[in-house]
Amino acid sequence: MDWLNKISQFWPHLAAGFDLLASLLASAHALLHKRDTRAATLWIGFIWLMPAVGPLLYLALGVNRIRRRARTLGVHKTTRRGIPGDLGEPEHEGAEHLKLLARVVGRVVAQPLTPGNRLQPLVNGDEAFPAMLAAIESAKHSISLVTYIFDNDASGKQFADALGRAVKRGVAVRVLIDAAGTRYSWPPITYKLKHAQVPFAKFLPSSLLAPWRVATINLRNHRKILVVDGQTAFTGGMNIRHGNVLAASPRHPVQDLHFRVEGPVVTQLQDAFANDWTFATGEILDGKIWFPKLKESGNVIARVITDGPDADYDKLRWTLLAALAEAQTSVQILTPYFLPDPALITALNLAALRGVRVDIILPAKNNLPFVHWASRAMWWQVLERGCRLWLTPPPFDHSKLMIVDGHWVLLGSANWDARSLRLNFELNVECYGREFAHAMAAVLGKKLHGAREVTLAEADARTMPEKLRDAAARLFSPFL
Repeated sequence: MDWLNKISQFWPHLAAGFDLLASLLASAHALLHKRDTRAATLWIGFIWLMPAVGPLLYLALGVNRIRRRARTLGVHKTTRRGIPGDLGEPEHEGAEHLKLLARVVGRVVAQPLTPGNRLQPLVNGDEAFPAMLAAIESAKHSISLVTYIFDNDASGKQFADALGRAVKRGVAVRVLIDAAGTRYSWPPITYKLKHAQVPFAKFLPSSLLAPWRVATINLRNHRKILVVDGQTAFTGGMNIRHGNVLAASPRHPVQDLHFRVEGPVVTQLQDAFANDWTFATGEILDGKIWFPKLKESGNVIARVITDGPDADYDKLRWTLLAALAEAQTSVQILTPYFLPDPALITALNLAALRGVRVDIILPAKNNLPFVHWASRAMWWQVLERGCRLWLTPPPFDHSKLMIVDGHWVLLGSANWDARSLRLNFELNVECYGREFAHAMAAVLGKKLHGAREVTLAEADARTMPEKLRDAAARLFSPFL
């Protein structure tokens, strides 16, 4: 028992030594990997001022990069065509300058533009869910689905049942759900999927029983992709939740926007899913049932932009900056969470100062009050340079859309905040085509009906307690 007595005498020294080593390692990591000097300084201060807790929280929240092998399947089977000469429009239609945007994004994402696509907007779960379920029921060969939230509610059970029936028909089904997203309902939908023998996996699961996974607890897969038979896809910002079906009068109604996609760009959507599935399970998806040859189906030129804390880091942020730099007449932004970093704020303001009309459309009532407070603390920074900010009436609008010069459209899963642009795995699609952009502008027009404009005077008129509350919330914007 002498060794126990010796350990009891020296354990405070051992604990102090371990904490010192952990603090040194965490500080070194922050110095080497934090690009923002302010973030590095704040994290190092937190690490040393909070013994033991500081290094642990840095490991959980501050390490926002992971490594994963890239696959060389789907997208590399598409013939690389460069930039279409006219971007689908006659030169006199004013789209010539967007060739520069297409060139920049092509260099950032290393993905080809694909002509001949058709995209159909689906408003709310009322339109999206029946179309997605019908596609699942019609599947003959394969179904791939990745989503952030898959609730065990009325809508979630419909999807689980449809997927189960597809498995019984002999369809190859793969379902990937973010591990955090499975916790939004109890019991989780995974029990029902397992009972229906639907192959599924969780993306980056974390547990108190697995402390080695703590470094990825803050990294989430926010993508939404459904691909049926490798030919028809659905993507956008909509989770699988009954709250999206407004006709059912849910307790917490949520407006959202999703898209049915056909054409060559579906291969890129399938490839994004296959990469995530391989990372989560080790299984490689390949062959004609997943990647059939696709024909042109419409007149939209499109490209998938994957973004995440891996090899795709900062790709979407660079795309947004490029789009704002090339804008000549108008920028319309629809997002539920607006917490842009200083570079994006500067780009928005420069566009407005150049005479571009910049409209930012946000929900008047957010589902996350803390995020709404943090956003309000930043509104003055864009209002003072001429950007226009609009608040749409309830129910809460979770839609994401960006339109530039009535020709370029960006749609998908990402929000205008650090979580989407730095921490989450996101997927967006950039689209070139005036006809499609006009259709999306009409969707925005409906959302603006009844919206009210926020002025700089109104933002400045907040009471001092409100300003302090909002400013305090803004300090946490890198994690919201």
